[in-house]
Amino acid sequence: MNRVGIGYDLHRLVAERPLVLGGVKIDHHLGLDGHSDADVLLHALSDALLGAAGLGDIGFHFPSDDQRYRNISSLVLLKAVKEKLDRKRWRLVNADAVLIAQSPRLAPHVGAMRDNIAAALAVSRDLVSIKATTTEGLGVCGREEGIAAQAVVMLEKE
Repeated sequence: MNRVGIGYDLHRLVAERPLVLGGVKIDHHLGLDGHSDADVLLHALSDALLGAAGLGDIGFHFPSDDQRYRNISSLVLLKAVKEKLDRKRWRLVNADAVLIAQSPRLAPHVGAMRDNIAAALAVSRDLVSIKATTTEGLGVCGREEGIAAQAVVMLEKE
């Protein structure tokens, strides 16, 4: 049996926070605001994985009012999601994600992001696809008020 899940996340860009996407710290004058490291890519991916397995969302498993998750790396959360999938005998078939940001330029970091995600999920890098796009100056992301990510995954029951 195969199941598909979709995830989406958006965080506001703010001063005095690091910008972390796909577990990669990116040199930029703004970072993402959030309870954890606010890594929208890993949050969208985690939601897609949990959704495909019928396990809810990251807010349910890692609530923002729980201080254990304050400033936590979203790679740690992604690994915890992988453990939940393993217990239910779900295996990743593939993951595809898109980052939506006007700046900074993200394409140079995509390889490292793929490596981080593949390692966290204990899968081949070939199963993880990431793209980056802009909104041509339109909307929240285009005005550089935030960065968003969308992800879709397919899981297979072992």
